[in-house]
Amino acid sequence: MNNITGVMVYYYFVCKRKLWFFKNDITMEQGNELVGMGKLVDETSYCRNKKNILIDETINIDFLKDWKVIHEVKKSRKISEASKWQLKYYIWILKGKGVDVEKGVLDYPLLRKRENVFLDEEDEKELKNILKEINIIVDLQTPPPIIKKSICKKCAYYELCYI
Repeated sequence: MNNITGVMVYYYFVCKRKLWFFKNDITMEQGNELVGMGKLVDETSYCRNKKNILIDETINIDFLKDWKVIHEVKKSRKISEASKWQLKYYIWILKGKGVDVEKGVLDYPLLRKRENVFLDEEDEKELKNILKEINIIVDLQTPPPIIKKSICKKCAYYELCYI
């Protein structure tokens, strides 16, 4: 696979167009308020833990406990499906490296909620298909078409797509 990052898996579920822009180094997130808020939540939460563990320049784990539980910090649950698959991807990558990960946890510190995420055999098969599709999308000559979603208005790429 084509050095697929956790962010790319996340964007695959959020917006395939955003995924294409990201992979083609068209970034609109610098200066975006919502992106800045997410980073602030990540930086100021769970300060006692070793954070932002970069593995193979591919995945960046927010924090982990004893290499058994992987944590991903998010500011809201609005795109929880994307967050779950990003976390499943992290578990899959680590398992492939021989790390016996028990589970992932999505942490929503602003909501004071947590959600456990597990990876099963069916998820592993689905991940392989997702990674193939990501490679197809990022290899396109032009971005995929716009698909209007309710989240578009708050997206850092909104102006690029709609104006």
